[in-house]
Amino acid sequence: MKCFLIKSLSCCFIIMAGCGTIVNKSRSNKQLGFVPFDDNHIQYEGRIEHKTDAAYLYWPGSTVRIKFNGTAIKVLLKDFNGQNYFNVIIDGVVVKKIRIDSVKKMYLLADSLEPGVHTIALFKRTQINKDYNRGYTKFFGFQIVGDGFVLSAPARKKRKMEFYGNSITCGHAIEDTTGTDSGQSFFENNYLSYAAITARNFKAQYYCIAESGIGLMAGFRKEIMPEIYNRTNPFDSLSSWNFDIYTPDVVVVNLLQNDEAVFKQPQSDAFKRRFGNRMPAEQQIVRSYQAFIQKIRSHYPKAYIICVLGNMNITQAGSPWPGYVNRAVADMNDRKVLTHFFPYKGAPKHPLIKDHELMAASLTDFIRANIKWQ
Repeated sequence: MKCFLIKSLSCCFIIMAGCGTIVNKSRSNKQLGFVPFDDNHIQYEGRIEHKTDAAYLYWPGSTVRIKFNGTAIKVLLKDFNGQNYFNVIIDGVVVKKIRIDSVKKMYLLADSLEPGVHTIALFKRTQINKDYNRGYTKFFGFQIVGDGFVLSAPARKKRKMEFYGNSITCGHAIEDTTGTDSGQSFFENNYLSYAAITARNFKAQYYCIAESGIGLMAGFRKEIMPEIYNRTNPFDSLSSWNFDIYTPDVVVVNLLQNDEAVFKQPQSDAFKRRFGNRMPAEQQIVRSYQAFIQKIRSHYPKAYIICVLGNMNITQAGSPWPGYVNRAVADMNDRKVLTHFFPYKGAPKHPLIKDHELMAASLTDFIRANIKWQ
């Protein structure tokens, strides 16, 4: 196909015939080459909300992607309070991470690239969390620098996965090698979590609904997962996610770590807020877990649902929690609801990169052995 050049008195445009489009190629336009957030050349992955001013990126793993022909590109962003980090991925390779400021501004993602076609992705490393005072990031668009031009969005991956979890799934403290198990956003990297790695192993789209401290029945957040799992914006109780937008083939649920911790502290505010002075019976725990899995099933009638636990102390020898999950799943009598437990990693604190790699390998092997998908 050929590109045909049409000239006018004040500006010039390139009409796309299979080779791409120069966006806003007007001599008087101050945002030469700007591709706004609502342009269909931009591809999104994750629960992302489009408002009139920008795309709002809430959950860890939220990804924005563009394909273009050129040598340099920028992005226009603004963060809730400057605590979110993103990985910059060029042609499938993570090249750097950037912290997003609370002031709206441009960030240089790449320059001096080899001339030709490139795909740029921004991957949200960090979670949204009220207790951490960490919020959303607003994405306004990409700025293609120089004579580059945007191309049609890459083909979407056919396979789809979705994960529900707590700090483990977020990748909390995954890069903290100091031993302090820090909750600072600098050390968090959902891209290297077992969840994101597993999705990449299967070349699957990736949606991640996870927050540190969240529980199924009780946790260290005021809200529990059954109260936020169906939201676009977890901060907003009126923000309802449309489950018809994305239907995963495989759903992975990794919860109860925080429930286990709260149940050990019956005098704590977190416990009393949910249970008062009465310890829940085992049957109540089993039924509560089963009820949440059935909620997931109601949205995704054909999906495989894998109930996982670990790899922190919830799966150490003598823990009753794997038994609760096994009972809940057995009672459902649903052949597409499976269990898979990661072994206890043998040490306190959150898993590091190597631990997540082991979990990803374990889950990947389990899926390959038990699930047939296209």
